[in-house]
Amino acid sequence: MQNSSKWALVLGGSSGLGLATAEKLGKHGFNLIIVHRDRKSDMEEIQHSFQRIASYGIQLVSYNKDAVNPETRRELIEEVRKLTADKAISVVVHSIAKGNVKPMLGQDSFLLTGQDFRITIDAMAISLYDWVRDLVYAEAMALDTRIIAFTSEGNTRAIRNYAAVSAAKTALEAIVRNIALEFATMGIKANCIQAGVTDTKSLRMIPNSETIKKAALLRNPNNRLTSPEDVANAAYLLTLDEAKWITGTVIKVDGGESLQ
Repeated sequence: MQNSSKWALVLGGSSGLGLATAEKLGKHGFNLIIVHRDRKSDMEEIQHSFQRIASYGIQLVSYNKDAVNPETRRELIEEVRKLTADKAISVVVHSIAKGNVKPMLGQDSFLLTGQDFRITIDAMAISLYDWVRDLVYAEAMALDTRIIAFTSEGNTRAIRNYAAVSAAKTALEAIVRNIALEFATMGIKANCIQAGVTDTKSLRMIPNSETIKKAALLRNPNNRLTSPEDVANAAYLLTLDEAKWITGTVIKVDGGESLQ
């Protein structure tokens, strides 16, 4: 795999769905550029994960930087162009989980604000368009590039403390649909994966996460939560040649959790 010509860019790839997807793609020969934003105290564990993925014989380059910052994005795209040369990016995975999980009613100091909505929607939805647009104009995208973004059942269901993220997921799906439509002439395919409840760091940030997990287990006909690996497997399937006619849709990967 040392001379693989395939490159994947993973935005938010240091934990959860992003990391699992990076590992799956690495196992199948994709060179990886991972952008993440983490504290120094977490870096030892993260670097261990990255080293494990690199041991599959692929190139892995990571940047601990804010993918939502416009200037940082422009700088990183220049780095992407240098790294990939004329091979370009074949897969873009959007797994940024920078949002506010707060109640809409309660003590004033902890209430969700309009600014919380704007920060969450910008990071978890609009940033995907910013990256795709800038990569296209930098001519850093390969023909038949696959865009994969992660959504959740909060796109249609009300969940306590989840209002800002729910709004972001709905916006993300609209953006993905329109990328699929308007960038189709460039061969770009874009899809969302709607994961079932998955025990990740992002989920544990939600104040009532234990209640959410218990409810998901009761609803799931397979009697377990969705794992990051379940979602990564589906993401990999969307990168295959056989999936080139799938675009602009939301694919549920939840073991039937959303059936009832």
